[in-house]
Amino acid sequence: MQELSGKIGDRWTGNEYQEGTARREQMKTEQANRETSVRDEGRECQPQLSDARLVERVREGDRSAFRELVLRYEGKLYRVIHRFVHNDALAEDLVQETFIRVYENLGRFDVSRRFGPWLFQVGVNLTLDYLRKKKRRGSTSLFSEISSERSLDPSSDDPRDKRDIGEEVQRVLQELPEKYRTVLVLRDLEHFTSAEVAAIMNRKESTIRWRLAEARNRFKRLWTERMKEAGEPFSEKDGK
Repeated sequence: MQELSGKIGDRWTGNEYQEGTARREQMKTEQANRETSVRDEGRECQPQLSDARLVERVREGDRSAFRELVLRYEGKLYRVIHRFVHNDALAEDLVQETFIRVYENLGRFDVSRRFGPWLFQVGVNLTLDYLRKKKRRGSTSLFSEISSERSLDPSSDDPRDKRDIGEEVQRVLQELPEKYRTVLVLRDLEHFTSAEVAAIMNRKESTIRWRLAEARNRFKRLWTERMKEAGEPFSEKDGK
């Protein structure tokens, strides 16, 4: 992944993404202000051109328009990819490679589609491909580190440390097949709509709804089993 920083400078100006990297470094040191920073950035860009108009301008040779797309989506894309890899440097490399691929293929982008879901489709597929290759090489599990996620916290009143709960949640997620784990991350953790998840995963919305229901049921069953093994109490609200 080290060659990516050189590649991206050749594709546009390099400064566009370097500015984004510096901003993410600041957000990481001020974790509590991450969401506020993203929202403030969005306000500073007002009034905004539509994604479709920006894509048109990029195709006309306006590199500043692509810089605007990067500024608009890099924070969310970084967060989504980080959900899967839990490694700051790797997440940044994958974000950077995603924008490279999007820029290189923008001429073939179907303008009748929404740009955002397509961007996340490229990023998620790139990330999953990386993780599959890593798993085949015998490396660590797809989710190598732990973070506590409220949406999948099956017992918000549990007196244990939140990190302990997060570790249990993460272990259960690791046991789910990729197609179920991915839809849970996108829908329940990142709060994409079912239609957006369908676009990102290139599936029908009805398929995503069924898969999400199945993923939640599987998560609940696995969670119940783990709690029984650990001798922990389980109630009907658990696993929701």
